[in-house]
Amino acid sequence: MTARDTPVRILGIDPGLRVTGFGVIDKAGQRLEYIASGCVKAPQSGTLPERLAVILESLGEVIETHRPGEVALEKVFVNVNPESTLLLGQARGAAISAVVLAKLPVAEYTALQIKQAVVGTGHARKEQVQEMVKRLLQLPGRPSPDAADALACAICHAHGGQGWGGRFASHPAALPGKTYRVRRGRLA
Repeated sequence: MTARDTPVRILGIDPGLRVTGFGVIDKAGQRLEYIASGCVKAPQSGTLPERLAVILESLGEVIETHRPGEVALEKVFVNVNPESTLLLGQARGAAISAVVLAKLPVAEYTALQIKQAVVGTGHARKEQVQEMVKRLLQLPGRPSPDAADALACAICHAHGGQGWGGRFASHPAALPGKTYRVRRGRLA
């Protein structure tokens, strides 16, 4: 068994202030295996610090339960509404804090990179991401949109993300050895 065939457990996180998706997969060689997924739901009635605490503590429990070796996190996009972007950034900060407290390496990917790696197009719809995640992980049904996004983030990382030299395959079905570099959020 080579170093690349040694199984690695990857936690994918799709941060959100109301719903934070998480997905855990194992990668051994080219094989991906679904472990778990779900959503952390922060109470809408709570204060911002209370909601952030729920994200931090819940992801800490996910990390403790599933013991990932690497973490992949979706980057925040700049929204039309600056307040929404700021709030999303704070939720993302709580997620990163949970990872850092567990002393795990974290890789970050844009939504475009994740969709490109999983679906083959950076402008895929939520339903397309859900369907490809279902197929790639051989799930009996589609995961929820937030869990699917988190699993897609983990799959993106597994297929040559930052943990493997800063490259990722354009699509899981890409020819062996065919890799692309990402420059300014685009494939080059």
